Amino acid sequence: MDMPESSPKSIETPWARSPEDVLSDLDVSSADGLQDHAAEARHGRYGPNRLKKAQSRAAGAILLDQLKNLIILLLSLAAMASFIFDQYLEAAAILVAIVLNVAIGFFTEWRATRSMEALQHLGRVDARVRRGGRIRAIPSEELVPGDIVLLEGGDMVAADLRILQASRLAMDESALTGESVPVDKQVDPVDADAATADQRSMLFKGTAVTRGSAEGVVVAVGMDTELGRIASLAEASGGEETPLEKRLDRLGYRLIWLTLAIAALVTVAGVLARKDLLLMIETAIALAVAAAPEGLPMVATIGLARGMWRMLKRNALMNRLSAVETLGSTSVIFTDKTGTLTENRMTVTRILLAGDTPNSTTTIRVDPDAGDVFRNNGNAVAPSENGTLQAALETGVLCNNADLDHDAGDHDDNGVGDPLEIALLHAGRLAGMQRDDLLTARPEVREEAFDRDVKMMATFHEEAAGWRVAVKGAPEAVIAASHRLGQPDNGREFGPEERRHWHDLSADLAAEGLRVLAVAAKRADHKEAAPYENLNFLGLIAMADPPRRDVPEAVAACGRAGIDVVMVTGDHPATAGKVAALTGIAAQDVPQVIAGKDLKGPQELSEEERRTYLQNRVFARVSPEQKLNLIRLHQADGAVVAMTGDGVNDAPALKKADIGIAMGRRGTQVAREAADMVLQDDAFGTIVAAVAQGRSIFENIRKFIFFLLSGNVGEILIVGIAILAGSPLPLLPLQILYLNMIGDVFPALALAAGDGDAARMREPPRDAGEAILTRDHWMGIGAYGAVIAATVLAAFWLALHTLALPLERAVTVSFLSLSFARLWHVFNMRSAASPWIDNEITRNPYVWGALALCTALLLMAVYLPGLSQVLKLVGPDPVEWSLILGLSLFPLAVGQTALTVLSGRKSAAAKH
Repeated sequence: MDMPESSPKSIETPWARSPEDVLSDLDVSSADGLQDHAAEARHGRYGPNRLKKAQSRAAGAILLDQLKNLIILLLSLAAMASFIFDQYLEAAAILVAIVLNVAIGFFTEWRATRSMEALQHLGRVDARVRRGGRIRAIPSEELVPGDIVLLEGGDMVAADLRILQASRLAMDESALTGESVPVDKQVDPVDADAATADQRSMLFKGTAVTRGSAEGVVVAVGMDTELGRIASLAEASGGEETPLEKRLDRLGYRLIWLTLAIAALVTVAGVLARKDLLLMIETAIALAVAAAPEGLPMVATIGLARGMWRMLKRNALMNRLSAVETLGSTSVIFTDKTGTLTENRMTVTRILLAGDTPNSTTTIRVDPDAGDVFRNNGNAVAPSENGTLQAALETGVLCNNADLDHDAGDHDDNGVGDPLEIALLHAGRLAGMQRDDLLTARPEVREEAFDRDVKMMATFHEEAAGWRVAVKGAPEAVIAASHRLGQPDNGREFGPEERRHWHDLSADLAAEGLRVLAVAAKRADHKEAAPYENLNFLGLIAMADPPRRDVPEAVAACGRAGIDVVMVTGDHPATAGKVAALTGIAAQDVPQVIAGKDLKGPQELSEEERRTYLQNRVFARVSPEQKLNLIRLHQADGAVVAMTGDGVNDAPALKKADIGIAMGRRGTQVAREAADMVLQDDAFGTIVAAVAQGRSIFENIRKFIFFLLSGNVGEILIVGIAILAGSPLPLLPLQILYLNMIGDVFPALALAAGDGDAARMREPPRDAGEAILTRDHWMGIGAYGAVIAATVLAAFWLALHTLALPLERAVTVSFLSLSFARLWHVFNMRSAASPWIDNEITRNPYVWGALALCTALLLMAVYLPGLSQVLKLVGPDPVEWSLILGLSLFPLAVGQTALTVLSGRKSAAAKH
């Protein structure tokens, strides 16, 4: 169909017009929706349905940040001083150092920034639309004016819609209007001059369905929506700075001022020792530059960004950069059951129907792969010949909002909608029932959407003799609402004894780990009848959702890592207990399960009850408020809590948790927006992999800082001791600058890019408030710095006095000894528990690449004409190379010995 001359942009006040008028102007039928060619044409005309992106960080802004660096200011002062004292060669060399520092910082931060921005394109949000008479899920960016959109509780509205149909519909419009409570919506038009908050016949982009269901037609997309108009008035917000980056910045600036003070002392000491003033100023500035960790923020950004990409490869999409570092401190994981611990591939396996006599039951087993799909006591059963079975299956198909492809097979991933409802449609298809055919014979005239309080859903269908009401829901709710047992036409009284019987059957099925639904039906005289009164109970439908195969090992990995896994689910306690036992969350075969009805509020808890709640691992039939209370309880106990969720009601708990984790496949858009991390495969194992990555990121950054500072302390000690001893300087200013550029940046980046030590997942989580560098780390930095300094000073002394080398050659020996000692020192960054040959450092290909590159640059420094003259270095002979390489390995040997001793002490302590 072609676009009318009147475009959706020209539809004025759609909230004040009837649905029929709006559909007419949009040239679309609500029953069929747009045809594909019409949707494609409109997409070309109106563009993608998205808001204008916030302006990405420009290259110029990144470059300016590099120039504003305090280190660059220090280098610039050194260059100015060199010019003033007519040291033009040194000035030119320092300018080269400035260019290289800026270039390296700019390139690495630009790459990290672009990587972070690219992640924003990966979180695709889908919308359910009717096109060509079929319901399908499409990316929300492909919505166009005239699309018919279907919404249910938990969905986020992706465009501005005029409501066509609504059932008990309420919306959260707080993000748009500031209204703090859900707003009831309606189909009827409102006044043309109604304010946005009063346009009850409209649904707006960015708002969420908190209750009920709806069908609407798109009247505006992208920047033409109400949210788009508001967004056009707002400026893009600034980038997020994580707590780790803030701590790194504070550490960096403190170290800068500390090194400036040290540099000043070195200058004063040199002057008092009657050394050249310009040389001492340049040396002091070079030392300050060498000691200051100018790469901290850059490496942190790169490490966090690489971690996000690694997590994405494991199907964990991070919404917030700050969540990456917090993951490493996670000590408790609150997990839902369905879809996270289980496959979320529901299949109807049993149908229990009322027998002909009181307390008798007919059990129908369902096997889609068998020749006879429906069997009772080994005998085939034809649904068309069993009225109650036929009625139960029809009720499951009619009371349903899912949709199957016409060509779909017998697997639930061929449908769109709730997996439980898709399973019911598949069961109906196995009995020869197609939902479209049933709706043609019995058109749906009314729907009572599923209500979490009522725990039931109902649909009304027109028949020749009145209306048929189909109901499904939680067994306890449906049993309580039922008056008779069996089909509406020939049912019998549903007495107290039989009610207990069916309650027991439901509990038995749940104890087997099955998901259980009850179905009921009745006939009504009018379509406005109360849906949940005087029902005829038809039976129970049991569905299997087995645990994921990888969950037991993932739970065991959490145990080894000191992370407690707690199941918090809305399911039946018996079902929760069974799955907890199968997955290893609870060690007992019949674990203790605390039901929501037995949970007390935080103010009512005794100390013993508080400890019980903290130690328990399975909670069932838990409300959203109770989830919040459990999270607060663990956080008050010092835990860092990660929590999974998929529904609208999970959003508060997702925000309250230290790490909110939403389901990417079955989770609602509201949950995904509220979460810090989205599991694209809904798998629990992905959470564990993300936690491991979070730990690795923090450890990599810590290793980089440790490596950097221990080398820098060594440089300060070398020059400082030489000045105090009245000795010639073992290192010249330009040499320090050159070594700083190659010896700090490349190995540090290699450490930040490593995969980390797998042994970290066999240790308890670190304290969230733990400093980047602890007291032990500072002691290690000082010790390694002293060893490196002693090594270089020994090489310098031997070169001067034992080999009787000229000063220039002796300085070359000390320069290369320091350079290679710092390169080999990178292998001391391994974990004490890891082997000294096969470990996370030796397995890191970036480390070997950095060593090769730095070695080549060092050889250029002594053998490349021009550069060697600028740095005042000469090529060593074989004897000098032997001295250089022999002594440069000394810090490595000391470090490996210390790590071996430390590992032995830890092992002995663990045994005791």
